Amino acid sequence: MPEQTFFNLPEEKREKITQAAMDEFARRFFHQARITAIIEKAGIARGSFYQYFEDKKDLFKYIIELCVGEKLKYINQDMIKNRDRYGFFELLREIYLSGIRFALEQPRLLAIGNKLLKDKELQQEVWGEHYDTSTEFFKELLKEGLKKDELDPLIDVEVVSKLLTGLNYSLIDIIYKEDKINPEVLEEGMEEIDKMIYFIENGIKKKE
Repeated sequence: MPEQTFFNLPEEKREKITQAAMDEFARRFFHQARITAIIEKAGIARGSFYQYFEDKKDLFKYIIELCVGEKLKYINQDMIKNRDRYGFFELLREIYLSGIRFALEQPRLLAIGNKLLKDKELQQEVWGEHYDTSTEFFKELLKEGLKKDELDPLIDVEVVSKLLTGLNYSLIDIIYKEDKINPEVLEEGMEEIDKMIYFIENGIKKKE
């Protein structure tokens, strides 16, 4: 995470550095991204950069943290705070749909996330904590679904929570093309989500 010297900066300067970094990481994969481009656009000296961040990866992790925080804002907060009023599959659909809303309004942040997902080694290092948080969130939803008798009592909550987290990330590959999603394909994206929900709810085994 950034040094305290970064957070001591005036908000306007912090924002300028953040926006410059987002632009660079959206355009280029992490290993191709250039500190020079970031500091030139932000209008800071290279020495100042290393007073604010340990290195490029430190800055990148901070940007990913901001991306995750921004994406969470797109989930219907009433549904999350009042989960007892909604069914498990309603909540699951909302979580997946929030990803599309985020993509439509935050294409630059989407591009950063997509590039991270294509770098498996970096993804494991940077995404680990967020993956665990996401898995824990799905665990809680599953436990509540079991209490409401909406789910098969024989499911393994640990395994299924990981599968749901993986599907959440896989949604990017299914819907998002060339680091963007156009408003015209929103309906298509919703259809893909409904197909995923159907699969989760019904499985692939032929019913009697």
